[in-house]
Amino acid sequence: MSLESKTYLKTPIGVLEIIGTKEGVSSIIFKDDFEGKISENVPEVLQESLKQLKEYFFEDRKEFSFKLNPKGTDFQLKVWKLLSEISYGKSISYSEQSERFGDLKAIRAIASANGKNPISVVIPCHRVIGKSGELTGYAGGIWRKKWLLEKEGIIEKQMTLF
Repeated sequence: MSLESKTYLKTPIGVLEIIGTKEGVSSIIFKDDFEGKISENVPEVLQESLKQLKEYFFEDRKEFSFKLNPKGTDFQLKVWKLLSEISYGKSISYSEQSERFGDLKAIRAIASANGKNPISVVIPCHRVIGKSGELTGYAGGIWRKKWLLEKEGIIEKQMTLF
C-alpha cells in the first residue's frame, strides 16, 4: 500500500477534497467545512485528476480517464461500476439502475450504495434521479446535484426572478 496524498479544488459549487495514491483516486468529496488555503503544490499522483476535474468544471470535459481506486464492499463496487456507465448528459431512475444491476428488489440497497459513493462527480451518482424526474438523494446536497445536472444539460437551468 502506498502513501495517500491529498489536494483540494475550488469549484463553482464548493471545495472538493481529492485523495489518492499511485493505485488511483480513492475519494473526491465536497468539504463544506474547508477553511484552509488551497495549495499550489499538487502531489504528482493527483495532478491528472485535478487537471481533469478543472476541465470538467471550467471547460468542456465530459469524461474522466484518470485511475480510480474506490474502497467499498463488493456490492458497492458493483453499484459504483454501473454508475460509471451512465454517460454525460444522460440520467436514469433508481428503478432503471436496479434493472441494470439485475435485481429490482435491491433498489433501497442500491440507493444506499449510491449515497456512499466516495468519488463524487467522476462516479456520477448525481445522474440517478427519481422515476418521475424529481431530484432525490445526493450526499453533496440536492442543490449541487441540480447544478451538476444543469451543467450536463440533463435538466434546464431555472431562471430566478428577483
